[in-house]
Amino acid sequence: MRWSGPVRGGVVALCVVLLAVCGCSGHRAKQQAKQTPEQLFKIAKKDLANNDYNGAIKIYESLTARFPFTDEARQARIDLIYAYYRAGEGESATDAADTFIRENPTHPRVDYAYYMKGLVDFEKMPNALERLFRADMTQRPPTNARKSFASFKIVVEQYPKSEYAHDALQRMVYLRDRLASYEVHVARYYMKRGAYVAAAQRAKNTVEQYDGAPAVKEALAIMIECYDKLGLAPLAAQAREVYEANYAADVAHSQPVAKRAWWKFW
Repeated sequence: MRWSGPVRGGVVALCVVLLAVCGCSGHRAKQQAKQTPEQLFKIAKKDLANNDYNGAIKIYESLTARFPFTDEARQARIDLIYAYYRAGEGESATDAADTFIRENPTHPRVDYAYYMKGLVDFEKMPNALERLFRADMTQRPPTNARKSFASFKIVVEQYPKSEYAHDALQRMVYLRDRLASYEVHVARYYMKRGAYVAAAQRAKNTVEQYDGAPAVKEALAIMIECYDKLGLAPLAAQAREVYEANYAADVAHSQPVAKRAWWKFW
């Protein structure tokens, strides 16, 4: 193949640029091979601050591999969770968080690892096509929502003074409503098919586990109807009493039932 003069010149220029880039990368790698844990940590921190997440990841990974027992490596494992998360590598962020929790269960920042686990699952939201067509997410099995809820629950319950506890609780409120709506959706499915025992049990779980969610009102109504159809008068009366005390404003002298904070059901 023969190239004209301008094309040949362009190819040569491209080769020169590629050689220069490779040379710079090789030179940086050689420099890093000679650096101490402290120096590597500073470089990675700088890359992280400059939003060069892939660059930071490479250095953090090198640091933890070469100097695994240093304080810098321990901190690098925490920073890696964030770097993976910001780089869009959710699975790697979760794996890094799980590894940190397993290896450092009493570390002062283990709450952060749990929080980031919850955040990764929380942000696995509907894709653009689902948002465009307004897909009803209450009808989707909420696997990620349950995982996110569980991680945030650990932060709120075990580390109530954590700086992440308030945000975790706010996200739990959203997840509570999402999970309760799905449970009611399943209870409705059972109702339509005459599976009243299964429907009542699903609705009962909603009331017990997601107190305060808007879907609890419908869950109680389902319980009442199911118990009536099953001939379980005492259970129907009990469910009806709870419903009237909390949702029937026209019932004379109705008093709200004393409740525990919903996030303390466990």
